[in-house]
Amino acid sequence: MRVLIVEDEKKIADAICDGLKQEKFAVDVAYIGTDGYDLASTEDYDVIVLDWMLPEMDGVTICTRLRSANIHTPILLLTAKSLTNDIVDGLDCGADDYLTKPFEFEELISRIRALSRRPRQTLHSKHIADDLILDSTSFEVSRDGKPIFLSSKEFAILEYLLRNKGSIINKQQIIDHVWNFDDDVLPNTVEVNIRNIRHKIEKDFTKGRQLIKTVRGFGYTIE
Repeated sequence: MRVLIVEDEKKIADAICDGLKQEKFAVDVAYIGTDGYDLASTEDYDVIVLDWMLPEMDGVTICTRLRSANIHTPILLLTAKSLTNDIVDGLDCGADDYLTKPFEFEELISRIRALSRRPRQTLHSKHIADDLILDSTSFEVSRDGKPIFLSSKEFAILEYLLRNKGSIINKQQIIDHVWNFDDDVLPNTVEVNIRNIRHKIEKDFTKGRQLIKTVRGFGYTIE
């Protein structure tokens, strides 16, 4: 799962980031509202954790602009405001849920997981290629009805390829989507993960066709 945190209080943002990484999430962080909007409007996230009060562009404005741009990524709004009218304003701007500061990390992670399970207008929870099924909600993969166990990175790569079925995805696109911006990831790391995924989804399924194809010099695709 890939999460964007937009929070100007660095200690809070970094603490959330560290906690989510321990839960095996890929996390990007923005400390300024405009930076957060740029990431949210150009990158693909499963959930956005968005603070209300931000420099340069506040959370409500970001949320409103994203919804106006037909971007329906689930948004969890963080706020120090606890009045009913304020909460209603936050939800009316298009946020899916809110969490009042201060909060426990366990509650935050629970809200994020709940939002990630909600149906999204832009994405399907199940991705299918031949007899392979990947369920983004339950984090399960199967082929010909048999479960396949992938690491979190392998799952994220396969999900990304399936979401973009028919398109050629290069190594840098995979790195940008699956790993954090501050991670130092070499192209060879992608190759190793692709090889592992192929081994797991094709080794015991000789009757099924090869699903991940290499387009030499360009990248990978699932047709």
